[in-house]
Amino acid sequence: MSKWGYEVQTGSQNPEAAPLGPAEMLRLAAVARRFYLDGRSKVEIAEEFGVSRFKIARDLDAARERGIVHIDIRLPARLDGELSEELRSAYGLRRALVVDTPVGAEGAADPEETRRVLGSAAARLLTEIVRSGEVLGLAWSRALQVMGSDLVDLPECTVVQLNGVLSEHAGAGGSVETVRRAAALSGGPAYPIYAPLILPDAATAATLRSDPGIASAFAHYDRLTTAVVAIGGWDEQNSTVFQALGPEARERYTELGVCAEMSAQLFGADGNQIHSDLAERIISVQAEQLRRVPEVVAVAGAGDRVKARAVGAALRSGLVSTLVTDSEVARVLLAEECAGEADAGRANTGSEKY
Repeated sequence: MSKWGYEVQTGSQNPEAAPLGPAEMLRLAAVARRFYLDGRSKVEIAEEFGVSRFKIARDLDAARERGIVHIDIRLPARLDGELSEELRSAYGLRRALVVDTPVGAEGAADPEETRRVLGSAAARLLTEIVRSGEVLGLAWSRALQVMGSDLVDLPECTVVQLNGVLSEHAGAGGSVETVRRAAALSGGPAYPIYAPLILPDAATAATLRSDPGIASAFAHYDRLTTAVVAIGGWDEQNSTVFQALGPEARERYTELGVCAEMSAQLFGADGNQIHSDLAERIISVQAEQLRRVPEVVAVAGAGDRVKARAVGAALRSGLVSTLVTDSEVARVLLAEECAGEADAGRANTGSEKY
């Protein structure tokens, strides 16, 4: 067995094929072993056996057809390839990474461990997709905090903080530290934001935005090439923004139809942005700026159906190109998308009657 999951075995999977003698089976196995396990090219194998590379190609086909070669495509245990592809296709994403939802001792989903797995997967993804010279924007969440700590390598790039900080998360491991660590790994400049996410009024927010340090970060928002964001569901369990608001503001925004927030931008269930006075008193990248970013990676999961519905709303906004989530959330998203298509189909059928 190679590290890529190839096996060389004897036996036939094609009952209609003429039986092979032991010498021919051994020859095909030898050709297959050199190609699949040793990594040699068809030309090299052809030279060794004194035949053409086309003959080697036919031998490899025959080895698969006869069951001498079995090819297993295996992802790491945490990644669910089938759910990832279903979710990517259903929501028209560039890519979706679905990790298996970790289960605790009592058989229920373990949110803390799920956030750890999501953050680790996001860290590996960033290492894969970020290119030298990019402008990388980072938001904050508990999963993104894990992502920052799990990063081991980044090409040289500019790293920008996308939001101000929430006071309860301003300590070690907060958004500022995540930005500084990513920049240190890449060897590029860092643009952190030493200011709160939510201010008491628009005037205070405007004053802070004019601060030279904050203005420097904001100046990079229109040059972002990759942005990593979180998605919050609209309740106290699933959104740090919701937690930071008073009862009156929570109720008011709920009455407007808010069901999701992303970088303190508010969205309804249909994915449309809900404009409110909150936009005037936050220190954050804006939705219209995210829409112009070539790659927006959302890392969101480890929640209940409220969180899953919020993720669906954010996907329907069209702002997200890549989603990193867990299998429980992915299944809810797929079920809701199927239900939405069914409802649309019934509506169209009903209209055709008239």
